[in-house]
Amino acid sequence: MTAHNDGYMVSGSSINGSSNLLVELAGLLYEGRPDGELAVMARVPRTHHEVSEALESFARFSKDQYLDTVSILAALSTKLRTAGGEYAEADHATEIKLREILATGHFVPPKDR
Repeated sequence: MTAHNDGYMVSGSSINGSSNLLVELAGLLYEGRPDGELAVMARVPRTHHEVSEALESFARFSKDQYLDTVSILAALSTKLRTAGGEYAEADHATEIKLREILATGHFVPPKDR
């Protein structure tokens, strides 16, 4: 299941492997998520209130960006898996059509055309 076109190459197993890799990466990132306890340790009265506010703002922003990254990786994996399935269906349909041509077709020499 491999195709070439204008220098690009497609392989069904490569598509599935890349999809699995993206899911694995998203899972590893999610499991290694930032520890909320670190942000709590820098709150008032342990630090100045301005430092505490800045850290809280940064923690909220970074958590938002982090979750966005995990979500995007998971969504890309889903899209890639769907594309791989559609590629396999198209490749299978082409194979069936080619087999049909080979089974039912007949050779006509050029001089007899």
